Amino acid sequence: MACRPVSAEPVAGAPEIDRFRWLEDINGPQAQSWVNAANAATFKEYTQGGAFAALEQRLLRILDAADKLPLIAEAGGFLYNFWTDSSHPRGLWRRTTLAEYRRPEPKWQVLLDVGALAAAEGESWVWKGARVQRPDCDRALVSLSRGGGDAIVVREFDLDQRQFVVAGFELPEAKSSVSWQGRDSLLVATDFGPGTLTNSGYPRLVKQWRRGTSLDQATLIYEGQTGDVAVAGHHDSTVGFERDWVERSPTFYTSELFLRVDEQLVKIDTPADASAFSHREWLFVELRSPWLVSRRTYPAGALLVTRLEKFLAGERAFDVLFEPTERSSLAGVSPTRHHVIVNVLDNVVNRLQRWSHDGVRWSCAPLVTPTELCTVAATAVDADTSDDYFLTITGYLNPTSLYLGHELLKASPAYFDGSGLIVTQRHALSADGTKIPYFEICREDLRLDGKTPTLLYGYGGFEVSLTPVYSPLVGHAWLEAGGVYVVANLRGGGEFGPHWHQAALGEHRHKAYEDFEAVAMDLVRRGVTNPAQLGIMGGSNGGLLVANAMTRHPELFGAVVAAVPLADMQRYHHLLAGASWMAEYGNPDEPADWAFLRRFSPYHNVTDAVRYPPALVTSSTRDDRVHPGHARKLAARLAEAGQDVHYYENTEGGHAGSADNRQAAFANALEYTFLWHHLARTAHVR
Repeated sequence: MACRPVSAEPVAGAPEIDRFRWLEDINGPQAQSWVNAANAATFKEYTQGGAFAALEQRLLRILDAADKLPLIAEAGGFLYNFWTDSSHPRGLWRRTTLAEYRRPEPKWQVLLDVGALAAAEGESWVWKGARVQRPDCDRALVSLSRGGGDAIVVREFDLDQRQFVVAGFELPEAKSSVSWQGRDSLLVATDFGPGTLTNSGYPRLVKQWRRGTSLDQATLIYEGQTGDVAVAGHHDSTVGFERDWVERSPTFYTSELFLRVDEQLVKIDTPADASAFSHREWLFVELRSPWLVSRRTYPAGALLVTRLEKFLAGERAFDVLFEPTERSSLAGVSPTRHHVIVNVLDNVVNRLQRWSHDGVRWSCAPLVTPTELCTVAATAVDADTSDDYFLTITGYLNPTSLYLGHELLKASPAYFDGSGLIVTQRHALSADGTKIPYFEICREDLRLDGKTPTLLYGYGGFEVSLTPVYSPLVGHAWLEAGGVYVVANLRGGGEFGPHWHQAALGEHRHKAYEDFEAVAMDLVRRGVTNPAQLGIMGGSNGGLLVANAMTRHPELFGAVVAAVPLADMQRYHHLLAGASWMAEYGNPDEPADWAFLRRFSPYHNVTDAVRYPPALVTSSTRDDRVHPGHARKLAARLAEAGQDVHYYENTEGGHAGSADNRQAAFANALEYTFLWHHLARTAHVR
């Protein structure tokens, strides 16, 4: 199917003068009035009647299910879990022992009821995790967010007493990073007052904060620059290898790592775009570009290892634990006490290797080689003291299961009927001839008559790899109801390593969009669906992706769901965390960059003369990562052009869009009701 992108040159009616900039005033009366009116119109159109309510309730029951898999993390002999259900929508932080967890119905010790805390304090608290202090493991730093944003408050928690520590460590709301340095000291990067944040809104100072002193008395360890993305400090508490680290990130893809020695910072001399970390005596380096060192060139995407002390002494001899191929990449690294588990993504399917060092050399043994299209991940139980590891396995039709090594601990039940469904991996040819893989989930007896409602999902950015995952909501609301679900592995992602990501950076961004369009056209060519019944969905950078697909090829799609999207690429770097993404997209203030950025700024590319497919644009008032002004302005511009567009903005939820299961059920029911309405034209669900 031959398609030609709609012109992205300036045209009459395009908002070169930003007429909707007032919608960036997040809580301004005029902007809020617009949001309220837009929400009301969307609710009236898609949430009335029994079909929507029934779908919403079914999705909520899935999210609140009492038999869902409780995922865990270990600390001090306890397994910690954060749990939500119908009685505890804001969640319970709890723990148990391994022996108890093995039981069909474990007994849990509840540490913190977030809903009860929110009610007592009159705050819309959303759980954002906890960091247990090691090696004592009797204190934790609990992170909570107001309404689900990235900014958090941090409070010290007594795990034995199950309460917050009176006059303990506490940080006010900010996009902080914090690490235990010992029981009575923290490494803190936070908002220390005017001038202490980067242009992206993240900390640029790292300080040491001792118990019994005020935050403004903390000792400065490192100061970054306002143009950096962020800085952070981290303490490694491994017994015998206690170290303090500081990391500066000048851009999203470059960093400088410093080891603190005798209160002085020693820079780890690795390439700026590499990632480095230590474990016990070892230094690991992950490369994003080729590195010529000691007359040897190591390829981009490789994982190197050497002894840290020898590296600090000037030696540059590395062992290679992973070297990429054209269709394989490094998906993860998880050291244990004596081994290193390397996760390889081979043609978008994981396989695990275990590397061991015998005192002379490294050797490798296969650990897990899946026979199905699924995602496998391994994490050390306690990398300081044990070689045990947790293993999770999941797939589009395979409920997630959790193992301790080879022992199956627990598995999620199936939440939708997968009988008769199959998963296949296929490939489309992009405009420049590149093979683009995609996963297709459909009925085994699918009739290739071009008449099946199909939902195409993509992301294509920030080195994010889209691998198979069990999604009960997609399964119930789309697959079980008769739709085909497709996930595209676009350039810009991390599926095939750095070269795959870098192929769609900056001025080459259109490659990701061409890849997405190629998959869409392949679905039509193969007779899976037709443009009128082909829907597309994406969130955040994926929202930018589908908004561009809509403006580039309006004739190719029947409906669009753009969740928490970027949309105004002329001002994105002035809105919240946007400045941190210039290494991905480019700098709109540079005329040469704006020349290509404008071509993938959907807000600027909506025209009055073109009919676009129906669109649902969503956001969150509390999203402090991607400014809700993006979504608001895109929806307003589409409405101004007379398009079929609806908008939904949740009052909380942050970048996730939802702060609890009820909000998530409502948002998903809205999206799938919208899609079925436009792609099937029969009923909201079958």
